[in-house]
Amino acid sequence: MKTVCFTGHRDVKITRELKNRLMATLETLIQNGCTDFYAGGAVGWDMLCEAAVLALRKKYTGIRLHLILPCTFSEQTKAWKDEQKLLLSLIRVFADGEEYVSDRYYNGCMKLRNEKLVFYADCCVCYYNKKSPCGTGQTVRMATAKGVEIFNLAE
Repeated sequence: MKTVCFTGHRDVKITRELKNRLMATLETLIQNGCTDFYAGGAVGWDMLCEAAVLALRKKYTGIRLHLILPCTFSEQTKAWKDEQKLLLSLIRVFADGEEYVSDRYYNGCMKLRNEKLVFYADCCVCYYNKKSPCGTGQTVRMATAKGVEIFNLAE
């Protein structure tokens, strides 16, 4: 197992306990050979995970963060707050690479992004509360169907 993808809700309540659980999970995965982390650049869970990987690079210099974005930065962030745009801009600077599934937003580019995340993944660290139909649930189901190990930090 070498690759990890992230998927989760945009409205996650980020607490110190959740951050600590995420860091402990990621450290365990790294210590067990995971080196490449794939994230979708969304507000909420994605950005929390992206920031965690970048923070862990200080201790584990061989890990890499790859962004799989649904569309260009300007398209993806049209309705975002300025601080959200700034955070993704900083993450992009320090990421090891980024890939766009489309040059424009369209109905379906998020699903295509999620399929790419699962394609690269040996395991998935998610925050999925299973309350409503959503892209996170869709991604978890795709990962499960592929046989990807799931670590759900919402449970």
